[in-house]
Amino acid sequence: MRLREWRRGVVNGCWLYILECSDGSYYVGTSRRDDLETRVSQHNQGTTPDYTFKRRPVALVYSCYFDKITDAIACERQVKGWSRAKKEALIRRDFDALPGLSKRGSKRDPIPSS
Repeated sequence: MRLREWRRGVVNGCWLYILECSDGSYYVGTSRRDDLETRVSQHNQGTTPDYTFKRRPVALVYSCYFDKITDAIACERQVKGWSRAKKEALIRRDFDALPGLSKRGSKRDPIPSS
């Protein structure tokens, strides 16, 4: 995990995370909150009416901190469009497999290897 940047007491970065739902599906999201555990807990408590609401409990299977929120959101949009196999390679942190699992064979994935 990268060090977080603090300015005037506010976290400038953002978490990208993947949850595995009780039905085996994956949910990809971002959170500006400093405490990712709190966000996962909110999903499990059902306090946000989203995809995970009827698929609880959920488990955090991947997370990555971005220093810039814009980078995290761009990555979230990209990962949401990935196949299940490609998401599972990311979860395993098998970064070498990602280009081969791409629909177009792109090697421009912005996922950091940290």
